[in-house]
Amino acid sequence: MKYRFLGKSGLLVSRISLGTMTFGTPDWGCDEIEAHSIIKKYLDTGGNFLDCADIYAGGKSEEILGNMMSQIPRDQIIIASKCYFPVGKEPNRYGLSRKHVIASCEGSLRRMKTDYIDLYYIHGPDPITPLEETVRALDDLVRQGKVRYLGCSNLFAWQIAKAAGISARMNLEKFIAAQHVYNLIHREPEKEIIPAISDHGIGLLCYSPLGGGLLSGKYKGMTQPAEGTRHFFRTQVDGPRFWHAKGLKTAQILEKVSSECGISMTRLAIAWPLKRKIVASVIIGVRKLEQLEENMLSSDWDMPEDVWHALEEETRPEEEYLSWFNKRNYERFFSAAEFYNEQKF
Repeated sequence: MKYRFLGKSGLLVSRISLGTMTFGTPDWGCDEIEAHSIIKKYLDTGGNFLDCADIYAGGKSEEILGNMMSQIPRDQIIIASKCYFPVGKEPNRYGLSRKHVIASCEGSLRRMKTDYIDLYYIHGPDPITPLEETVRALDDLVRQGKVRYLGCSNLFAWQIAKAAGISARMNLEKFIAAQHVYNLIHREPEKEIIPAISDHGIGLLCYSPLGGGLLSGKYKGMTQPAEGTRHFFRTQVDGPRFWHAKGLKTAQILEKVSSECGISMTRLAIAWPLKRKIVASVIIGVRKLEQLEENMLSSDWDMPEDVWHALEEETRPEEEYLSWFNKRNYERFFSAAEFYNEQKF
């Protein structure tokens, strides 16, 4: 297993993170016994980063992890969790208000049977609550010892930059991590997210590297999973994000490159984001041990340059005007001196 520093922090995380969204989830997930086997195998292979959220399986996912905490050396693992989504029908049970942020964190601590969360994310943007209120509440959690580091997920680049400005102005804890969908199908973060987090010293965590299973090669020739299967239930949640014309075309491109280089589609899809230095870890989600073993193959393996470039060129998003304009003009600045240490995204 190889490790990377998370953003500009001193926190080392394994290049492959274990997502827990499948744990305790009916229809398409796994039960507690299988989940514990998966966690143990992941840790045995050198993984140290477990990604949770209060919304996963209605809190059951965190409970499953909590029931195993007595068997895990707490100081050797990094646990991440999140707040934002509704956890009940009552008012104030969702969003990023001080009340909900603190209550959510305390609920996660109870379910996971731990004294602290290593990395605590806001899971999405709240259009009502002032960011100052949210960031102050998060800072309080750090100062109380309930949280070690802060992160965000699914925010726009301008919201990330705004939060960084608030943290600097009010002398509050900063985000060190941003979690986004970033894979061969969805490369939108390259336009605004990656430049923003790079500027603010924030590391990128990539979820859904296999595009809802589409990039695994298991569904060749299909436009959607067979009705009634486990994956069919899962696509009711995130199917529209991947199972569309662009996603199907990307899967065909990956299949072609995989056939030419003799490397599995799954291994290529998971390893591709790791070529970018800003990516700290790729989050995988599995429901059985066999899947874990296959997905962990990229934990210490680097994709050959020619294969990476072949995929990059074939899946490169269309360049819009603003990106084109600045790309050409930035070249003037970078070429003015004999050498410039331009950060590589």
